[in-house]
Amino acid sequence: MRKMNLIPMLKPDSVAIIGASRDPDKVGHVILQNYINAGYSGRLYAVNKKADGDIMGVKTFVSVADIKDKIDLAVIAVPAQFVPKVLEECGKAGVRTAVVVSGGFAEIGNTQLQDEMVSIAEKYAMPTLGPNCLGVMDPRSRIDTLFLPTYKLSRPRVGGVSFVCQSGAVGSTVLDLISGEGFGLSKFISYGNAAHVDEVDILNYLMDDEETKVVIMYIEGIKRGKEFIEIAKKITKKKPVVVLKAGRTAAGTAAAHSHTAALAGSYEAHEALFRQYGFTIAEDLGDLLNYAKILSSETFPKGNRTMIITNGGGTGVLVADAIGSSGILAMAQLGQKQSIYLRKSMPPLVNIRNPLDLAGDADDKRYETALATITSDDNVDMIIVIALFQTPGADSRVAAKLVNFKDRTDKPMIVLSIGAEYTQMHRIMMESAGLPVYDSPSAAVRSLAELLKYANYRNRA
Repeated sequence: MRKMNLIPMLKPDSVAIIGASRDPDKVGHVILQNYINAGYSGRLYAVNKKADGDIMGVKTFVSVADIKDKIDLAVIAVPAQFVPKVLEECGKAGVRTAVVVSGGFAEIGNTQLQDEMVSIAEKYAMPTLGPNCLGVMDPRSRIDTLFLPTYKLSRPRVGGVSFVCQSGAVGSTVLDLISGEGFGLSKFISYGNAAHVDEVDILNYLMDDEETKVVIMYIEGIKRGKEFIEIAKKITKKKPVVVLKAGRTAAGTAAAHSHTAALAGSYEAHEALFRQYGFTIAEDLGDLLNYAKILSSETFPKGNRTMIITNGGGTGVLVADAIGSSGILAMAQLGQKQSIYLRKSMPPLVNIRNPLDLAGDADDKRYETALATITSDDNVDMIIVIALFQTPGADSRVAAKLVNFKDRTDKPMIVLSIGAEYTQMHRIMMESAGLPVYDSPSAAVRSLAELLKYANYRNRA
């Protein structure tokens, strides 16, 4: 398998924006502005054949060949017909890697132009991402080739989830959502037509990247099937990979081909491959985020016995139903010692069973007693805590107590909390501390089930 060095692309010491512009409506202007806004600390250069002096305070050159510095990354934002010439100049100048954000290649039938681009990249052994992509973002190294302004697209905080995405539109949407979730971003790689650098090269890099704890992917097609299988065998033994595969139907397959020129192939064949090699399969964008959230917690269960703690009886029943329908999770049976202690400690209206309904007046002290007892029970492998903040006793002290126990137990623990503004405030509190929070019983249970499936796969591998 080929091994492309993507470090200069994601951790560059020097970047040239080719197609940088003073016009705020131009893609090259937005990309340059993003680097400035992100506080990129490396050496930054602008390239524009018609510009002189500087653009936004960044020194500007007519050609990348005029830059005396060694360039790690060239971000190319020029019309498609000029890309081969620019890429040739980059190769001759010794540029180490390139990102081509420009569209107008194989996705519209212009395969000859794309083949020419690939030939140049190969000639100079210059890993080239794209074309027709958003490129890369790394919050740690403060690189940001996205041509979407920060006032429209929020940038996620630093974290351990790397997002690999073939579609720029899907990528930007999910990035915006990630910025509001409890987990942060390690890297974002949008690779578009995958003309040179493809999903195999990217996974090969992320497999050994210590900053990446979980990989999530949106893909429309796989170019190198045998090599993909080879990397799939390895990466899921080291870290979870969540994949959302588009092109499940004939209509979707046709749309994928016109979008990124991807050959989507049989969805059933892809699904079988993913399952065989331990990928977590997402059905939609919601799954992609929900599964990333729980897998990034890096706490894996030893069994399937699940305990429900709730301050709302009906919601507890819904979660129990979802567990019963999961096909993999089971309801835990409290140990005798724990049952006796809880009976002595809880008010008479609390039924000591699973779900453990703490009643509508449950406060932080009642939650604390329940959690201290249940986390010590060897009959319990995982815990779902339902916290309905509409009830009288549920407030910020409950949220703080749940966060505290998340750090005290080695058992996976998630929270189900449903509601509007007051609930959302507490959800943010908990998720910012790394406690996964869900807003529906089915999402919570499906996420826990996928965590268990991956844990079982890794134990067998």
